[in-house]
Amino acid sequence: QVQLVESGGGLVQPGGSLRLSCAASGIIFSLYEMGWYRQAPGKQRELVATIISGDNTNYADAVKGRFTISRDNAKNTVYLQMNNLKPEDTAVYYCNAVLATTEFWGQGTQVTVSS
Repeated sequence: QVQLVESGGGLVQPGGSLRLSCAASGIIFSLYEMGWYRQAPGKQRELVATIISGDNTNYADAVKGRFTISRDNAKNTVYLQMNNLKPEDTAVYYCNAVLATTEFWGQGTQVTVSS
């Protein structure tokens, strides 16, 4: 059974930081492209960042320079370090795993940026 379990969300003030984690089980983690997506109320789910390997990453323009995606294949975990958070970053953040036509999603973790 495949599971992607996110953690690390919460309430943070503008300018603050959070680190999201996504622990994967039931897959050969190192083979998968991992990603973070987010969905704000009333909006479509959108890409935040993806990672294939340490140097092979991709970011949405809105988070470039503020967010960093990384992975630890030994721990089957992908991370999203979020710095200088803005109110517009408020959303449910989802972990995603893709290999060819196979795709899995986590249940999501809420991130709220508010003073």
